[in-house]
Amino acid sequence: MKRALIFLLILAIVQTTALSQKKKKKYEPPLVAEPANLDRNAAAAQPDPQSVADLKWFEVFGDEKLQALVREALTSNYDARASVSRIEAARANLGIVRSDQFPTIGASGGAVFEGRSRDGSVEIPSAASKSRNFGSILLNLFTFELDIWGRKKKATEAARADLAGTEEERRVVLTTIVADVATSYYNLRELDFELEIAKRTLDSRRESLRIINLRQQRGVSNMLEVRQAEELVYNATETIPALEKSIEQQENFICVLIGKNPGPILRGDPLTAQVVPPDVPPGLSSELLVRRPDIRAAERHLYAADARVDVARKAYLPTISLTGFFGFESAQLSSLFNPSRSVWGFIPEITQPIFTGGRIKSNVQFTKAERDLLIVNYEKTIQTAFREVADSLIEYKKVKEVRSQRELLAETLRDRSRLSYLRYREGVANLLEALDADRELFDAELSLAQVRRDELLSVVKVYKSLGGGWQ
Repeated sequence: MKRALIFLLILAIVQTTALSQKKKKKYEPPLVAEPANLDRNAAAAQPDPQSVADLKWFEVFGDEKLQALVREALTSNYDARASVSRIEAARANLGIVRSDQFPTIGASGGAVFEGRSRDGSVEIPSAASKSRNFGSILLNLFTFELDIWGRKKKATEAARADLAGTEEERRVVLTTIVADVATSYYNLRELDFELEIAKRTLDSRRESLRIINLRQQRGVSNMLEVRQAEELVYNATETIPALEKSIEQQENFICVLIGKNPGPILRGDPLTAQVVPPDVPPGLSSELLVRRPDIRAAERHLYAADARVDVARKAYLPTISLTGFFGFESAQLSSLFNPSRSVWGFIPEITQPIFTGGRIKSNVQFTKAERDLLIVNYEKTIQTAFREVADSLIEYKKVKEVRSQRELLAETLRDRSRLSYLRYREGVANLLEALDADRELFDAELSLAQVRRDELLSVVKVYKSLGGGWQ
């Protein structure tokens, strides 16, 4: 028996040496076809070192009040706090899995105090003692499974990769929080600007109505023109409470993002003073995507799944466990620590699975299926990233073109409205022409405010699609 055990130990050592000398193929993630250029309308060019991809979030969003909101959200947002807890759980799981690579050391002890009555059913000689005491103290020096095949090491690698993936997922959460706060803040400033336009328009229309009433009283105008002017006043008036409602609801939404109860939000620069970062270079390469944390997270979880497949396969191989103990046992507590009462043991054990009812095979198939699912998720994540970057680049470019045209349109309608009222006051044109020009100017100014907001939001989308920039 001893010879057979020694033979198995030698065989395991030889196999371990052979495995250690065998060159293992380095893990490589699946290859995904990448577009050479994510901006299909641009020629190849070197990225501008001052592009938005190279800036930190507080360099992209220069409004100091917005920066304060982002900083508060990064510490108090519920999703951010939950991501920290997920990292701590993954780190603790790594500690649990890693502990299996080390011996387990413990101690145990016990004492028995027993007494019997002479009136009991068992006859005890009169010379025998009525009671006896005995005890034991053992120190389990180690309980250790030799990681001959690297199964536990591989399981530790999987747990470490999951931890790295969880940390990358937290970066995704933080990037999303920055983008959400910036988006909400720009929406709020756009609503403020719309409210400002509505109030300014209402004041202008009230003044026009006052003049028309005076003209009607003097017989120069008629009641139809008065009613038409009143209509414009009422239209502008009803817009104001609707905008105020939207503003308060947007403030409440931002409060949730920063982990506060509903309340007012401090403003910084107005919408027209918000600074747009430097242009995104036309030849932006898809190499930027290697910095997206969601792609890195998917890759780390895929590596962990591949490692777990290896762990499941190695369950077919035998396991070698070593157990050793040292201590004292005695029938009398008074002589428990006598050197002659010492006991020790060393127990090597080899376990080889023979029949498990298909459990090991099914576990291998299960881990393979999980890995295949993560491969699909990894490829989808990359393709989704390509689409998001391409969409954000074209939106960033086209919204600027739309904004420039709406500025020209608003300026033209502003001049038309001025000329129409001037012609009306001089009696050259009727009031309907002036009212139409006023109505179209109001709509154009609101539309211009919205496209200015959209331009800022397109910067947010580019920033987020690049994974928060290079930094």
